[in-house]
Amino acid sequence: MLLISCSKTEKISVVTEKNMETQMIEAFEEGYDELEKGDVLFAAKKFNEAELLYPQSEWAPRAALMAAYSYYSQDYYFDAEYELKRFLKVYPNEKNIPYAHYLLGMVYYEKIVDEKKDLEPLILAEKKFKFIEKNYPDTDFALDSSYKLDLIRDYLASKEMYIGMHYIKKKKWIAAINRFKKVVANYEDTSFIDEALHRLVELYYRLGLLEESQKYASLLGYNYQSSEWYLKSYKIFNTDYKSKLEIKKEKKSIFKKFKELLY
Repeated sequence: MLLISCSKTEKISVVTEKNMETQMIEAFEEGYDELEKGDVLFAAKKFNEAELLYPQSEWAPRAALMAAYSYYSQDYYFDAEYELKRFLKVYPNEKNIPYAHYLLGMVYYEKIVDEKKDLEPLILAEKKFKFIEKNYPDTDFALDSSYKLDLIRDYLASKEMYIGMHYIKKKKWIAAINRFKKVVANYEDTSFIDEALHRLVELYYRLGLLEESQKYASLLGYNYQSSEWYLKSYKIFNTDYKSKLEIKKEKKSIFKKFKELLY
């Protein structure tokens, strides 16, 4: 029995500690899996953990950017903004810098809740998208930034129109004129330009400044003759003018009265 027991080889379990890079990759993969499942808060936590485990690795900036995207994907915009600003500061030469700038621009853009009350997100988004257009013109991010800038300009123009209409209600004619002139001067490529021109026609006519009113009416007619706002401006100077729709309604009304006489 003694001989048998001595002949047996005892198995020894050796636990080896995983190196930092392996732990970091595992944390990154776990974060990605959780992001796919929709648990963005835990995913962001794991991406941050991956970055901290091996900050010298090429995976570290990827993890930092993925943490930011995780927050952005579920509308945690303030957390996403923090992570992106940190990324831009810590990894200024990383190859995904253009994307980080673009995503930060999108964070600002998504934070636009009511352009009539809070202009800060609009201004920040506009600044960031212009930066991308200038510095990364050959990227897809520049193309989409250009599109977003057009929408932002529409937002800013609508802000001026809103204030201008508020001044009209308060009968503050000069203040209203200044707002509409700002739209004409700065936002001529937006969808509000023809209405702004019409409001200037309307207000100058009201104030008795017929030459100024006519000037803006001519500008409106030359550029936007098919616009409904041109038709309204035309009617200001031609009080006897009746549109085809109005004539049709009058004929219908006359015919109705004629039928009533017969029955």
